[in-house]
Formats: sequence, structure tokens, C-alpha cells
Amino acid sequence: MSLDWIAAELAAWDNAGLRRARRVTRPLAAGMIEVNGRPLLNLAANDYLCLAGDARLAAAAREAIAEAGIGSRASALVSGRTVWHAELERRLAAFEHAEAAVLFPTGYAANVGTITALVDREDSVFCDRLNHASLIDGCRLSGARWHVIPHLDLGALEVELEKARGRRRRLIVIDSVFSMDGDVADLPALVELAERFDAMLLIDEAHATGVLGPGGRGLAEHFGATSSRLVRVGTLSKALGCLGGFVVGSQTLIDWLWNKARPQIFSTALPPAVAAAGCAALEVVEQEPERRSRLRTLSETLRARLTDAGLAVPETSLPTPIVPVVLGDEGRTLAAAARLEQAGFLVAAIRPPTVPAGSSRLRISLHCDVTDEQLDRLAGLLAAFASPQAAT
Repeated sequence: MSLDWIAAELAAWDNAGLRRARRVTRPLAAGMIEVNGRPLLNLAANDYLCLAGDARLAAAAREAIAEAGIGSRASALVSGRTVWHAELERRLAAFEHAEAAVLFPTGYAANVGTITALVDREDSVFCDRLNHASLIDGCRLSGARWHVIPHLDLGALEVELEKARGRRRRLIVIDSVFSMDGDVADLPALVELAERFDAMLLIDEAHATGVLGPGGRGLAEHFGATSSRLVRVGTLSKALGCLGGFVVGSQTLIDWLWNKARPQIFSTALPPAVAAAGCAALEVVEQEPERRSRLRTLSETLRARLTDAGLAVPETSLPTPIVPVVLGDEGRTLAAAARLEQAGFLVAAIRPPTVPAGSSRLRISLHCDVTDEQLDRLAGLLAAFASPQAAT
């Protein structure tokens, strides 16, 4: 078969407003970004603590480059795990109050590799319907019997766990903070279900690491969850401003992943400079709690303003930096994002298949450098042209 069918499919996506376009950007200081020569406030990234451009991370990376060069030259298993990687794994374990940690090239690889290392066709895996694509793909690739759970429906999860009592192993998989709604999982209730049904529980702390908890250790720290059944996945590429994924837990768990997780075994290790910058990022998170305090205040304020304006903002039990405004229609969402860009704000327009049909949205990703004046102007603009009253 030829590849001619692709052009027709792309044309159909164009007609439905679903085709993605690439553009080149340039990061600027203070959470700004240059797009097509125009400076915009970047509310479409995941650099929640504004560490990606931090001079301390850059200095740590330069020191590692001067000594080790750019690439790591091999997979971690063969010869790519340098002293910088070992130090970052040690620092991550200490930061997360865990016995050990293992690095992955990306957070996506960490989720896929960990799930497929823990369960296979003899087992059952339970996946929230709104989990990140990396968790969903890990469940699919594992070959385990896959139970899709309605979003945060603990009753439905309990029913499915009861049905799977005869399976060899059971694994519950869930985001701690959901990337498109900004809401959080009920971790204490999930731990209780895991204990009662003799299941493992994997939580992806990608959007919570550095942001939630008194020390920035995520939702597990916020709730004080310490179950031996818990598998904690995180990423360096969001609030920590770097690149890569990681898993923390018992030494036994980490040894198993080191020997079993294929994306870790068969991928070239992270550049040493990235590992060095990751260590510097952890220091900032520990020493400057005011960054996440500011983020929490911004989230609470914006959510209140948008809700008062009648906008559809999904509820959450904890303020997170992800604040979605659900508009429903793809065209309306794209138009709203374009108007925001004209006004100086870069906000992501999220459409199917990333979110379910009929739930297209503006996804506002806050960062700690947003000023009160910028937040006030953003809320005013959204109330002016994205509220139900403005659409009529």
C-alpha cells in the first residue's frame, strides 16, 4: 500500500480543526517566550517553578559539560551511568525519603517501563480513564488484563478489583495530578483499596513533584502516604526544569526495574549535564519553598476569578498549577487561544484526541513568576470573551 491515504486523513483533520501545527519558539526570562518574534507570557509550559532558565542549573550543567562533554555515550546499563547520574539517583532517593531511585530518559519511558516490568498477561491492571497517555500505553503494552475505570470512581475500582481477585498480580495505575483537568487523586482511599485487595499502586507524580507537599515531594507527601505497595514515578522535565523520568522506592523494587524495565535498559542514558542540573534543581526546591507557595496562591486566585465569571473550570480538592477552561467546541477554543495570543498570553488550546470529544479547553499552566497584574489581566480577558455570556 502507498502512503497516499495520509494526505486525505490530514485534510479531514484540517476540516475538523484537529490538525496540529509546529512552530519555533525562544524561551525568555521571567516566564516569557518569543513566538514569531513577539514576546508572550508563557502559560503553555510545565516549568511551574521557573527553573528551566535558572542560572544555578545552567552553571551545574556547564561544569559537567566541561568535564564529560555532551552525550552519555551509552545506555546506563552498559557504560552511560556516570558519577552525575549516580549522584542524581542518590539525591532523588534522599529527596523522596526512599531507599533508592532509578533514572529513565523521559517520564513517558518511566511509566511504560515500570508498568510493563510489574505486570504481564497473567495479571490485571486498573487504569483511570483520564490517565496520561504514557500510563495508558504502559497498560496496553504490558499485556495484562486491562480494566478502564471511570475518572476517580473509587466504587467502580472496588468492583473491578473484586472481580480480579483470582489474577496473579493486580496493579492500580493513576496520575496524582491529572494533566488536562488539574484535579488530584484520592491517594489515602486508593492506598486503602490496594491494601484490602492485595494490589500494587503506581502513582505518577509528574505534575506534583516540586509543587505539592510541604517539601515539594508531591501528593504522597501531602497525604503522608508511605505504603510498601506504593510505586512512585516522577519527572525532572516539569517543575524541576530539566529532562528525564525516575522511580523511587525500595532497593528491591529499583533492582527489579534496573534488570527488567526495557525503556531504561535499551535507551541511551541522560546527558551528564542534565543529571548535574537535576541535582541543582532539587537544591532549589528544598531551599526556596516560596516558589510553590506563590504557585498555590496564583492557582487559588485564578480559579476563584474564573469560576465567579461563570467559566467551566473542573473542580479540584487541591489548587494545582493546571487551570483548564472547558469551552467544548474546537473552533471556539482555537479562536479564544488566538485572541489571548494577540493580547500577549500563550495558552494551549487542547482538543481531541488529547481530551474527549466535546471537552476542548484552554489549558492554563501557571508558573511562579506570573505577576498579580498579569493574572488580573488574564482573568479579565477570559471573562470578556470565553464566558458563556460572551459566547451568546
